[in-house]
Amino acid sequence: MTPAMSTVGISFLAEARSLLSGDYLPKIERCLALLTDEQIWWRANPASNSIGNLLLHLSGNVRQWIVVGLGKSADTRDRDAEFAQRDVVPREELLSLLQETLREADQTLTAFDETRLLDRFTIQGLEVSALAATMHVVEHFSMHTGQIILLAKMFAEVDLQFYDFKDGAAVQAWKTKPEPSK
Repeated sequence: MTPAMSTVGISFLAEARSLLSGDYLPKIERCLALLTDEQIWWRANPASNSIGNLLLHLSGNVRQWIVVGLGKSADTRDRDAEFAQRDVVPREELLSLLQETLREADQTLTAFDETRLLDRFTIQGLEVSALAATMHVVEHFSMHTGQIILLAKMFAEVDLQFYDFKDGAAVQAWKTKPEPSK
């Protein structure tokens, strides 16, 4: 691998880590701070997922694809249970699970050898490159973060104020100001 390709690989892994823990997670945390446990477990209809189900699912997905798939940890995921859960799991427990999963994923991606991004791994019965697995997790996490944001805005009826444009440039608001008030 050329030095330029190694730099691209290192940058790719750093960007994936930044998006997961430094962008998507703070948005989810901001949303959860505005909601009750009942709102977190509300579902529009039996075919829809609650925010709680989505949080369980994100934790399972990240763990299976990154921590297990690329990091070779033991796979204990029960994907169906993530969606079948109907009992209220408190927000703090859900958030703690997601934060811990992202911490493990961050450690896995930090330790991952960027020269192996094109190596093949079998994850969920699919043969994928490490690059594709990482892209899948980032895209998947982004999609479900958007669903959580939509539901949080519906319940909280506030602008979540993710970015501060005061000085003309977007600054992540979670770095500059407290949670929006209801």
